[in-house]
Amino acid sequence: MWRYILPLAIVIALFSALWAGLFRNPGEVPSPHIGRSVPEFALPELHDPERTFTHEALRGRISLLNVFGTWCPGCHEEHGVLMAWAAQPPYGVPIYGLNWKDDRDAAIAWLRRDGNPYERIGFDAEGDVAIDWGVYGAPETFLIDSSGRIRLKHIGVITEQVVIEKLIPAIEALRAEEGLQ
Repeated sequence: MWRYILPLAIVIALFSALWAGLFRNPGEVPSPHIGRSVPEFALPELHDPERTFTHEALRGRISLLNVFGTWCPGCHEEHGVLMAWAAQPPYGVPIYGLNWKDDRDAAIAWLRRDGNPYERIGFDAEGDVAIDWGVYGAPETFLIDSSGRIRLKHIGVITEQVVIEKLIPAIEALRAEEGLQ
């Protein structure tokens, strides 16, 4: 009897898992960091290695942290949207940068040429800080509340559609939650 029930149970479990997978968004990778405080870090700033960019800079107001590199095609693709955001940040929400596994001189040259949307940029040459954030690849963007907790993670290019459909509603919800109407 078991030799019939066990294979049937395995087939049903496998079918159920595959069926559930059909309805998931492949661009949404769950992050265990959502709702937790940003990981503690201290990095040299990209433009001035004598200055330090730490997790403390991400407290006190709602902000974004964008992970980028000059080697990343998607980072170049989203750069115009980030520049538009920086020119008129919705609700005053700044963008901070995490320059990941990059060449410092190449990153500085790119930002000089194409513009710098970031309020401050940490230089993560070895990628250790990005690992603590659970970064899989670039670009990735995190929405951080004013108490320094990660509230949203977006994997992939920030487009105007992502700004309108995902980031702005999440920021509005945070502002309402924090009483910042």
